[in-house]
Amino acid sequence: MSINVREMDCTPEDVFRVLADGWLFPTWVVGASRMRDVDAAWPAVGSKLQHSFGVWPVLINDETTVLEYDPPRLLVIQPSGWPLGEARVTLEVKPRGDGCVVRITEEAVQGPGSWVPDPLLDVPLYVRNVETLRRLAFIAEGHHDNGE
Repeated sequence: MSINVREMDCTPEDVFRVLADGWLFPTWVVGASRMRDVDAAWPAVGSKLQHSFGVWPVLINDETTVLEYDPPRLLVIQPSGWPLGEARVTLEVKPRGDGCVVRITEEAVQGPGSWVPDPLLDVPLYVRNVETLRRLAFIAEGHHDNGE
C-alpha cells in the first residue's frame, strides 16, 4: 500500500471541484491518457469513468468506479485495467490553515498487481502518486487563485 501526502494552497472544496469533473481525470492522474466517457451521475457512488491508460499505440481501456464519495473529505475509487488488475485509491482531504492536506492511498486489490509484494509495488506507486498530487494541486490551486 502506497501513501502520499501533499499540502495544497487551496480549500478542500477546490480539490473536490477537480475530482468532481470526470473529464479532468487524465489531466491529474499519471498514466491516464484519454477519456472515453463519464457517467452523468459522476462522482456518485457506483458511477463510472471510461478511460484509457498507457501511451499510444499501447493503450489499455480502463474503467474506474466510485466506491465512496463524501465531499469535501473523501473519495474512494476502484480503477480496473485488465490484464493488470484492480486497485483501490483513497483520496482524503483535510483543511489546514488557509489550505488543505491531501492524502492518496493506493493498493492493488485484485489480479496480477495484487500478487506483487507490497515493498516492490509501493515504490513505483509512490513515485507516480507524487506527480499525481502535484498535478491535482496545480489544477485545484489554479482554480482557487482565479476565484473559480
